[in-house]
Amino acid sequence: MMDAIEVIRAKRDAGELTTGQIDWVIDAYTRGEVADEQMSALAMAILLNGMNRREIADWTQAMIRSGERMDWSGLDRATADKHSTGGVGDKITLPLAPVVAACGAYVPQLSGRGLGHTGGTLDKLESIPGWRASLSNGEMLGVLRSAGAVVCAAGSGLAPADKKLYALRDVTGTVESIPLIASSIMSKKIAEGTGALVLDVKVGSGAFMKTPETARELAETMVALGTDAGVRTVALLTAMDRPLGRTVGNALEVEESVEVLAGGGPEDVVELTVRLAQEMLEAAGISGKDPAKALVDGSAMDAWRRMVAAQGGDPDALLPRAAETLTVEVPESGVLTRLDAYAVGLAAWRLGAGRARKEDPVSFGAGVTLHAKPGDLVRAGQPLLTLHADETARFERALAALEGGYAVGTVSEDQLPLIIDRVTAT
Repeated sequence: MMDAIEVIRAKRDAGELTTGQIDWVIDAYTRGEVADEQMSALAMAILLNGMNRREIADWTQAMIRSGERMDWSGLDRATADKHSTGGVGDKITLPLAPVVAACGAYVPQLSGRGLGHTGGTLDKLESIPGWRASLSNGEMLGVLRSAGAVVCAAGSGLAPADKKLYALRDVTGTVESIPLIASSIMSKKIAEGTGALVLDVKVGSGAFMKTPETARELAETMVALGTDAGVRTVALLTAMDRPLGRTVGNALEVEESVEVLAGGGPEDVVELTVRLAQEMLEAAGISGKDPAKALVDGSAMDAWRRMVAAQGGDPDALLPRAAETLTVEVPESGVLTRLDAYAVGLAAWRLGAGRARKEDPVSFGAGVTLHAKPGDLVRAGQPLLTLHADETARFERALAALEGGYAVGTVSEDQLPLIIDRVTAT
């Protein structure tokens, strides 16, 4: 017989948990036999003392076994998915899924909603009138076959242990644990059943991982988990020291994504979309397809329209607009040397684009439009940012979030390259 206190003590004392201990504690916690306060203590011990590769793999597999595992082996094409660790203005899934579908892979993607300053893909898509995030497994399969890509919420049967543990970590100061982050992400992605997975691990002030070193550790851990589970997995470390693209907010980011699918859009969004698509196609074993061409020949846009319509959305509908706007002007002429991702993300959150708790609503029209990016020449008095909100009362706190978040000078400050590194299995 196992005992929760015995497991907690083992990790508290920097011991290595056995496979049996891990299997038991995850199963018992899911069933309610291990109390929240006991799992809180174990999560803190893991945060402080870490886990080795075998422990993390066992922990991940135990969470997968707590629920169902999806199977796409009956499909006539390879499957590929992408997961981002979250950032500010990170709308890449929206153009990426249809691009990869247009190039010949099926894209079954389970996504989440935003919490704090990082936006959620489902919130963005839900700004499209009629679009549904909740699909049954049968509906998900139907959308995949008809549109080539599906983006939806994970069902309650997928890794329920993770759902329970994630909520606990959020209130116990253990979110930052790399073994727990990696196993949380990968338990859902492996259970999702995709054959190939590309991880976009964000680095910088607007990301959970602030430095390339910690991001690389997380990426290596997740790539190892995917590889050990038989999923072809690769990771890119990408910049999140400044916002991605020129919009932050739900409907605003949908509009920008449609611009990309129409062959336009910001250079950084296009570059990252194409690079991630190339990685997904390579991991899925599909060659001879050019994602950049799919963005300009209309095939990616066609896939987008099919995908949106198959989930009840109207791809031609007008998107929500915020009732009020406020322009932030450039304070002096020169070079925009810095535009901090976290400051902009926090401002968008305070404008109503994000949520503090999972049950909070979001304002689909709220957010921030960027009129300049770091390195651009700017003139005093020209628009720098436009703030969008449903109530003018939100502007004051959003402006406070932006204080010190941007600077104008004579020489551009160093910033991270958009694509910092590539991590593969070792």
